[in-house]
Amino acid sequence: METILASSIAAFIVLTVIVFGACAFLTGQTLAEGWKPESTLYGYIVLLGLGDRFLVYGLFGGPLLSLHGFVVHTAFIAVIAVVTFRMARARRMVSQYPWLYERSGPFGWRERPGGRLAE
Repeated sequence: METILASSIAAFIVLTVIVFGACAFLTGQTLAEGWKPESTLYGYIVLLGLGDRFLVYGLFGGPLLSLHGFVVHTAFIAVIAVVTFRMARARRMVSQYPWLYERSGPFGWRERPGGRLAE
């Protein structure tokens, strides 16, 4: 398992899951609440992945320049950030425009029947 993660399991749980998972959650939520485009989220995900890789190296003695480790850890961070972004964006659309949209699952919204603006 440590070969797949390119770090110890403890380092993955403490840094990637808890610390950077919380950062990814807050990043996704903040960008969605600020009406930023989803494309900006991916730049922040890469930065979080680089920070995670550096702290794995600095605190736990893992390899710094491990492409495989970077990809695995960043993919985990990306899942948390994207899921949070889409859930927050759906919540924001429905709460901001309740006369136009209604919830359509945890990640989406749909146009409310008869909710169109007069043209």
